[in-house]
Amino acid sequence: MPKKAREGDDTWGLLDYLYGPGKRDEHTDPHMVASWDDPYVDDPARSADMTIADLALIMDAPVHALLGKRPAKHVYHVAVRNAPEDRLLTDEEWARVAREMMHASGIAEHGDDQACRWVAIRHADDHIHIVATQARQDGRQPRLRQDIPKMHAAARKFEVEFGLRRLTHGDKTAKKWPKTGEQEKAARRGLPEPVRETLQRTVREAAAAAVSDDDFFARLTAAGVRVKQRVAPDGNITGYSVAMPGDRDTGQTPVWFPGARLAADLSLPRVRERWAIPVSVPTIAPAEMWREAEQRVRAAADLLGAGGLHQGAGDVAALGDLIVIAAVISPRMVRGQMKDTAYEFERASRAPGDRALEGQARALYRESSQLLSQSSAAAGRSDTVAALGFLLALVTAIEAARRWHQAQEHRAQAEAAGRAGRLLREAVEVTAGASAARTYRPRPKRAQARPAGGRAAPSVAGERLMAGVLQEAVPGHAPAVLADSAWPALRTRLADIEKTGEDPAEILAAVASIRELDSADSVAEVLTWRLYGWQRQRDASVAAPVKNPSPTSAGGTGRTGTPRKTAAPGVTRRPGEEQRKGPRRAR
Repeated sequence: MPKKAREGDDTWGLLDYLYGPGKRDEHTDPHMVASWDDPYVDDPARSADMTIADLALIMDAPVHALLGKRPAKHVYHVAVRNAPEDRLLTDEEWARVAREMMHASGIAEHGDDQACRWVAIRHADDHIHIVATQARQDGRQPRLRQDIPKMHAAARKFEVEFGLRRLTHGDKTAKKWPKTGEQEKAARRGLPEPVRETLQRTVREAAAAAVSDDDFFARLTAAGVRVKQRVAPDGNITGYSVAMPGDRDTGQTPVWFPGARLAADLSLPRVRERWAIPVSVPTIAPAEMWREAEQRVRAAADLLGAGGLHQGAGDVAALGDLIVIAAVISPRMVRGQMKDTAYEFERASRAPGDRALEGQARALYRESSQLLSQSSAAAGRSDTVAALGFLLALVTAIEAARRWHQAQEHRAQAEAAGRAGRLLREAVEVTAGASAARTYRPRPKRAQARPAGGRAAPSVAGERLMAGVLQEAVPGHAPAVLADSAWPALRTRLADIEKTGEDPAEILAAVASIRELDSADSVAEVLTWRLYGWQRQRDASVAAPVKNPSPTSAGGTGRTGTPRKTAAPGVTRRPGEEQRKGPRRAR
């Protein structure tokens, strides 16, 4: 992924930083991998005959020899970075990338011996920095037109050739990522994330639940966000900006972010689309909200995209809002997975092109959103067991969205929906385990006869014992589970249950029977997630006993805010998986 930095006027200063120890990331073994005149340009890190100052002077020579006016900012700087999961490229491969980027940008086209001078420096495994001076050696300035899109097109070819993570051509649906300065500012202030990301999430949650302009701005204010409206001369509101309290620039001025600068679908016109066609929802008892929403989501899944491209784009946008609201009010033990699901589905909710706002599926998703938002505020709690059916319906809806994106050849959106679906299935399995714990009734324990003068054999949770537990509880799946790389994690969970005095075979059989296992890619992972939900539910019951058992409180009120993340069990993580997410649960 090439990223162009701001142009500068200090070639030596930039080279000195790239070859130095670094400020934000540690620079390891800085060295040159390519230049405009290979192999005749010495590397300051490898040759005693070349210093950084010498290299900067040689690169700047054409700038001083320009025939016309010298540009105020002549330093051209591009960083090219790989995804964390990509393999490490060799210096030779990075050199090819650098030459192709300079050719695509117009800085130094192939075969042009009068092109601009440039060098590519590598000081980390996953990226290079390309520095060039915007002055050709024949005394002219380069013509840079659409340099970034052309470099992105070149990057897509290398992704295929090198077997790297494949991104997509820009369709103007990607989120606005925090800039480097914003990330550094968050680190200095000790914030868990850049302010832009906090505002993105807060504004999206407010927009998903709002039913009017006044409601939208009131939710933002209630969430603790500063709001500034843009008012036209005729009194109409034409836009808005948001800022976090205490977030100021060097001049002590609040840092405002217009909605369109947060995400493409958070501009005021796009936010207003959500309530352009009002929906009416019946007044129902709070206890019925999950079941009523489930029925609408199941009906909408069959209708998603049935009206064509434009209608499908409106349908997935409304589905994205529904997932956002479901994440806010979801039961606490699965809220972490639900928030990650909403995060991953965000790209899938934005399809390129126009949107139809009157589709049947869109109306059903909007009704479901309003039901959850209003009913959860009245109830003040969410029932883990009651939410299971809704989450299963939501899995079906996300899968329908993924298939629709695939049919429209929206590769980035289809992949985002796939990632969201996997995370949601984790939440389903945790919820299924909690549901089994709520309905579980242990069998009466029988006294075992002991030999005269003998002692009971100590029960040690070991591999042989837990393998027997597995064979007793799920004999049909035992061989596959024992061969699965996730079996050690499942064995650990069973041992933890045994330490509490419960019968692990009986518990495993209970969670296995709550839902089918035949369609699971990894039965071991599924059972591990269910046992996690079981333990969380049982721990909550022990910690907060009441006379009449009540649903697990989730504290959702339909308003925005940052809910507390629930740590997912990391024991089922497969080697090499991304660490930010919980254990992979593919079905």
